[in-house]
Amino acid sequence: MKTYTVDSFTKEAFKGNPAGVCFPLTDISDQKMLDIANELGLSETAFVWAADNENTYRIRYFSPKKEIPLCGHATLASAKVLFKINGGDRIHFITGENLELFIAREHDEIIMEFPTYETIPIEVPNSILNALGLSAIVNSAYSERNKIILLEINSADALASLKPDFKALVNSYKGINGVLVTASSNMPAYDYHYRYFWPWAGTDEDPVTGGVQTFLANYWGKKLGKTNMKAFQSSKRTGTMDVELKGDKVLLKSQAVIIFEGNLLAFDS
Repeated sequence: MKTYTVDSFTKEAFKGNPAGVCFPLTDISDQKMLDIANELGLSETAFVWAADNENTYRIRYFSPKKEIPLCGHATLASAKVLFKINGGDRIHFITGENLELFIAREHDEIIMEFPTYETIPIEVPNSILNALGLSAIVNSAYSERNKIILLEINSADALASLKPDFKALVNSYKGINGVLVTASSNMPAYDYHYRYFWPWAGTDEDPVTGGVQTFLANYWGKKLGKTNMKAFQSSKRTGTMDVELKGDKVLLKSQAVIIFEGNLLAFDS
């Protein structure tokens, strides 16, 4: 099975968020995909199959712990590989939940069209704040579709320096996929910063997260009165993307670098 590792949301190798991309020749079981994702050990691995229509592909995403409905960096990684293999400038993905994603290429950049979701107010317990090392927040909200809590704080510097207690964090709340912490940017080149912690569903921290823009871009767009913004993920590896709100869609524009290409040999269906 042809397998790749791709660094997404970056133009530099060993930055951004690494994703696995696998191209099974036939359908394989969910457990086998989970086993492969766990073996690769990346935050997410995408499994991609050609569909009947030209430039159309089925795609599913797995963390080392579970299937993930939508993953931005693994979508970007898959598109990067497919554009390299097949050329062209358009791709149509259909996810495991039958969500349709339209992808375009412009020179070295890849543009992904994702849906946008609203957030609702939520009260968070002090146990979450304590686990994150936060003494105060500006606002808290919840994405029901993504099962992610959003916390806005007032300092991008404080955001970058967070060192969560992940054992305490995962025990502080039940029934969610992760907690996203965000702040207004302290850099002229960007509008907002964010970090995403998800020990409930994946790794402790996702280096660069595209899927959260389905609600985060909408949140900051309303707050800043903008439809075009630049986002910076202030994780250790860092990563960036341009986001554009267009009605009920958000466009994510960034780059990716293929790091590894090989064949996965020891597996069966």
